[in-house]
Amino acid sequence: METIIEIKDLAFRYQKDQEHYDVNHISFHVKHGEWLSIVGHNGSGKSTTVRLIDGLLEAESGEIWIDGKLLTSENVWEMRRKIGMVFQNPDNQFVGATVEDDVAFGLENQGLPLDQMKKRVVESLALVGMEEFSKKEPARLSGGQKQRVAIAGVVALRPDILILDESTSMLDPEGRLELIKIVQEIRKDHKMTVISITHDLEEVALSDRVLVMKKGAIESTSSPRELFSRPDLDQIGLDQPFVNQLRQSLIDGGLNLPHSYITEEKLEEALWELL
Repeated sequence: METIIEIKDLAFRYQKDQEHYDVNHISFHVKHGEWLSIVGHNGSGKSTTVRLIDGLLEAESGEIWIDGKLLTSENVWEMRRKIGMVFQNPDNQFVGATVEDDVAFGLENQGLPLDQMKKRVVESLALVGMEEFSKKEPARLSGGQKQRVAIAGVVALRPDILILDESTSMLDPEGRLELIKIVQEIRKDHKMTVISITHDLEEVALSDRVLVMKKGAIESTSSPRELFSRPDLDQIGLDQPFVNQLRQSLIDGGLNLPHSYITEEKLEEALWELL
């Protein structure tokens, strides 16, 4: 797969007179159509990094290449049209009096013809299962419903890149998993690239690759399977996956099981083989 985002020696400080960098000369890439999760403790530089990519912050030094073009102050608005971002609190993104008005807002700013705009609003709300709420006020929706509408508003714009900045953190476990699966389907159908800032293990497990950040630097890059095999997940802001905890309890109980991370399906197969 070709690269859609290339980060080269990127550095940023919120206060120029401070010694430490909030993003400390990092370099990485994201491939077209990839789902990249970025994890780490609060303050590790995750959200700052994606805000630099989206042009909400301006880097002190380094380069950001998006779809083969260098991000500059002159083309930042053009480049932002390639990126859609969904934040932790969807209330901060609502501007319309109704759900359909809110989804249409960005399309109006792009000057889309009315018939096309109406079609996209309907399609985008259907993608997230919110079509029957189109006339509702966003303020009257539940947290999960608000996040769905926020995602619909971004997807309607047809960005090449979708950034989820802790977008599932305010939802219950069932709501998080449901939303992640919706994003997976949208990504597949529209061939989007997804960058996810998260602490949620289900979200990490469904990604293609995981970037671990620590004190503004990139600590490691790995697959979810490699990450979950690490014994020090608590030191990078993650809990042990339930399957790891269960597997270890079974090993402590005397069962002969693999000592590295395996999926729930593989654990089930291993248990059947022991019967």
